[in-house]
Amino acid sequence: MMSLPENKPQRRSPMLTIFLTVLLDLVGVGIIIPILAPLLFNSNELVPASVPYATRVLWQGTLMGIFSLAQFVSAPLLGSLSDKHGRRPVLFYSLFAAVAGYALFAVAIHLKILPLMVVGRALSGIAGGNLSVVYSAIADVSDARTKTKNFGLVGAAFGLGFLVGPFIGGFLTDASLVHWFEFSTPYWFAASLSLLNLVLVYVNFPETNRHPNPQARVHPFTGLQNLKKGFSNPQLRQILTVVLLFSLGFNVFVQFFQTYLVQKFHFNEQQIGYYFGVVGVWSIITQVGVLRLVAGRISPVRLLTFCLLGASLAFLAMLTARTPLQLYLMVPLLSLTSGLTNPNFSAMVSNSAPPQLQGETLGIQQSVQTACQVLASAFGIYVVGIRPEFTLIFASLFTGLSWLVFVLTRKKLQPQPPAAVQSQP
Repeated sequence: MMSLPENKPQRRSPMLTIFLTVLLDLVGVGIIIPILAPLLFNSNELVPASVPYATRVLWQGTLMGIFSLAQFVSAPLLGSLSDKHGRRPVLFYSLFAAVAGYALFAVAIHLKILPLMVVGRALSGIAGGNLSVVYSAIADVSDARTKTKNFGLVGAAFGLGFLVGPFIGGFLTDASLVHWFEFSTPYWFAASLSLLNLVLVYVNFPETNRHPNPQARVHPFTGLQNLKKGFSNPQLRQILTVVLLFSLGFNVFVQFFQTYLVQKFHFNEQQIGYYFGVVGVWSIITQVGVLRLVAGRISPVRLLTFCLLGASLAFLAMLTARTPLQLYLMVPLLSLTSGLTNPNFSAMVSNSAPPQLQGETLGIQQSVQTACQVLASAFGIYVVGIRPEFTLIFASLFTGLSWLVFVLTRKKLQPQPPAAVQSQP
């Protein structure tokens, strides 16, 4: 891999740069949230009015699933490449794919070519795999005491991205504000953000990998190998099973809840953007405020016991909402429970590996989560294609199963020695 000229050494923590990098990336992702479902269900510009509901759900699932499938392949590859060549060059070059993916998707919307939209989403998914590099960089600069808090900072960037991104996405489609705003405009803006992110990484992202591993294996089937490796390791199997069940339920919600809002409450793209903006506010409160208060005081096992059950109940509670106001009132419970879950998952998995295998180990977790995104698209096409309410039922069922498995196996989920995950020869 072509190396980048190293920027000037920084004595301060690189966490601010990491935070800004993730934030710009997630704003670009968040912009997409309020657009896809209205584009397919509320508008007849892209899909003719004669196309049935189930076919529209199929296209939605395909566009979501191809992103996740590409991310499933790229995340462990990028993680291993960053173990071998460094975090900085891998992150930098992956952002080129993000710029190209968003731009191609915008062109496809303008030309009304659905297959070209699929290609654009695939490129964006390849770029989305760079989160494994970001997580590895965080692990590089964190110790056992600060790791959960630092992973929580990325969670805060997610929250802020989901606050700003959906709002911007809804705003940039409103032709009543600016006459040339349309469904493709937010994607051009996302491409511009990714370009800005690329410049930021080049100028101000220090290399954090001080233990490069020249023997790190890079293989196109690393994602599948990671699944086998993770679930065949008795010290990781339990926590990865919990991660799988939770991620499957949560991703069906993330991918198809917009469809529920459109079909049940007749939301447009602006209203979806405002709703997810509120979700983002509460996510920030959870990551910046609540997580930093409880990290180090309450063990990850106790937190996850509460949060997994709470998330399952939150999805059921949302199903009972009869007005948009009632949906808004249930946001804090969902944001609190889900927002505390992923940082603790990441910390528990990261603690099982030595410094030179952080990228590979976190790539295993990323592989599990992205595989669940692919499965969520497939399951969602079927269950949501029957009734949009099944989005919340499915999410509640699988997050509830994750809680049950966690409760039954939590005594085995003790901190693992650094050699728990070994690289294959």
